[in-house]
Amino acid sequence: MAIRGGGFQKRSKASEEIPSSSLADIAFLLLIFFMVTTVFQRDRDRPIDWPEAEAAKKIDEKQKNILNIWLEQNGTVYINDQPHTMEEVTARVAPLYAASDRALVISIRADRDVPYRFVDQLQDALVNAGVVRVVFATQLEQSMQRERR
Repeated sequence: MAIRGGGFQKRSKASEEIPSSSLADIAFLLLIFFMVTTVFQRDRDRPIDWPEAEAAKKIDEKQKNILNIWLEQNGTVYINDQPHTMEEVTARVAPLYAASDRALVISIRADRDVPYRFVDQLQDALVNAGVVRVVFATQLEQSMQRERR
C-alpha cells in the first residue's frame, strides 16, 4: 500500500515575530559597556598665579565649546595639553574654530607675570585664525567655578 503525499508535511518553525525577551538585557549590557569604555579628557591644571579682576562674567557655554589656551612666562603655548610655538597657534586654532561653526570660545589662561608681548602675540595669532570670541581667565572667575562645583 502506497502512502499518498509521503505522509509527512513540512511545517515552518520560523516565527514571524521578532523575539524581544532579551532586548532589555542587550540594551543594559551595551549601556554598561559604553559607560566603562568612555574616557573624558580633562585639561590639566597648571600652577599659575591668576591675574586679578574687579568683575568677571561666568561663561555660559558647554565645556566642548571652550578651548583653553595656556600661556606660560617663557612664551610657550599649550593647546589641549600639547605645547606649541606662537607661530603654530593660528594653524592649530583656525580648523577647530571653523569646525565649531564659530561657536568656540577661546579662554586665555596666563600667569599674571607673563610679559604682555606674549599676550599680544597670542591675540594677533587668534585674530589671524579668525577667532572672534576670546576671554581672559582671572582669579575671580576661578573662585566662581569652584563655588559652582
